[in-house]
Amino acid sequence: MDILILGGTGAMGIPLVDLLARNKENNLYVTSRTRYMNKENIIYLQGNAKDDIFFNSVLSRNYDVIVDFMVYDTKQLQKRLESLLNHTNQYFFFSSARCYADSKERIKESSQRLVDVCQDSEYIATDEYGLAKGREENLLKKTNRNNWTIIRPYITYNSQRIQLGVYEKENWIKRALAGRTVVLPKDIADRKTSLTYGPDVAGAIVQLIGNEKAFGEAFHITTQESYTWKEILDFYCKIIYKRTGKKIKVKIVKDSKGLQKVWNKWQIIYDRLYDREFDNSKIESFRGKYEYKPIFKGLDECLTEFLKAPKWLQMNWAYEAWCDSMAGEMTPLKDINGMKNKLIYIKWRFFAKYE
Repeated sequence: MDILILGGTGAMGIPLVDLLARNKENNLYVTSRTRYMNKENIIYLQGNAKDDIFFNSVLSRNYDVIVDFMVYDTKQLQKRLESLLNHTNQYFFFSSARCYADSKERIKESSQRLVDVCQDSEYIATDEYGLAKGREENLLKKTNRNNWTIIRPYITYNSQRIQLGVYEKENWIKRALAGRTVVLPKDIADRKTSLTYGPDVAGAIVQLIGNEKAFGEAFHITTQESYTWKEILDFYCKIIYKRTGKKIKVKIVKDSKGLQKVWNKWQIIYDRLYDREFDNSKIESFRGKYEYKPIFKGLDECLTEFLKAPKWLQMNWAYEAWCDSMAGEMTPLKDINGMKNKLIYIKWRFFAKYE
C-alpha cells in the first residue's frame, strides 16, 4: 500500500509512521520541512506542503491513502481539496475536537459544532482554528464524494508536547525549572479536560485505513478519562519535584481576561473555558473496545523523558510578561534573545493593563 503522509513528523505523525512502517508491504511517503534520512520503506520528501509547487509535485502520482496533518485556512483547503480526493482511495482529513461547541453532556461526533451554533459575530468573522475546522469539514461533505474520513483529535501529548491549559511546554515547564511562578487562571483550572497519548491516536488511525465503513464518517479519537486542569497541574508539580527536586511555585489568578490579551483569546473562550469530556462509542463500534494509556501514567512517562534533555521552541514574551506581572517577578533581560523580544517583554511587563 502506498501511503502519503503530509506533515508526518508531529505528535501524531511520528507514531503513525512507525506503526505503518512495521508492515513491510506499506511504502510510506512523508513530507517534512526538515531533512530526514530515508529508511527501509519510508521515503521523506523535504519541502513545505503548503507550497503549491511542492504540493503539486508530491501529487503528481496517486496513493492508496493520504493522511493530511497540515493546518489550512478554509480557502487553502478549498483550493486543493479536489486534487487530494482525486489522487487517493481514502483521504484522512485532520479536523479537531475544538470544532465542538460547549456541551453539558459527553461529546459525541453528532454533538453541535461551533460553526453551526455560534452567534458571536466578532468570532464568526474570523477563520480561527475551531471555526475553520468545522467549515473545512463542510467542504468535504459538499463534494458529493465519500472517499474521506474525518479525524477529530483533542489535546494529544508526547515527550515533546506536554500541555497545561493553553500552554505548551515552553510556556510553563521552562518557567518552572527557572524558578519562576506558573500562573494559571481559575476559570481554566476548574475546567475538565481530556489528554490523549499520541500513539493511541495513531493506533486508531491504522485501524481505520482501508475500512470502507469509515468512508464519509467523522471520529474523535480521545480517551474518555478526564480531570480538571488544576488536577493536571498538581500532578505535574509532583512529578517535577520527584524527578528534579524542584518545588514548583504556582499562582491561580481569578480569571483569564488578562491572559486573553497576550494569547489567542478565541482558543480560551471557545475551548479551554469548556469542559471537554468525550463519548467514544462510535469509534469503538468500528474497532472494538480499546484501552487508552491512563492520563497520569502517560504524562509521567513523557514528562520524565523530556526532563532528561529539555529542548525548547519559540517563546511568547508578551505572555511571559503577563505571568511575571501576575507573580510580581522579572525575567532577566539577558535571558531574552534579541532587542525586539526585550522590547516586547518590557512593554507588556511594565506598561500593559490587565484588569
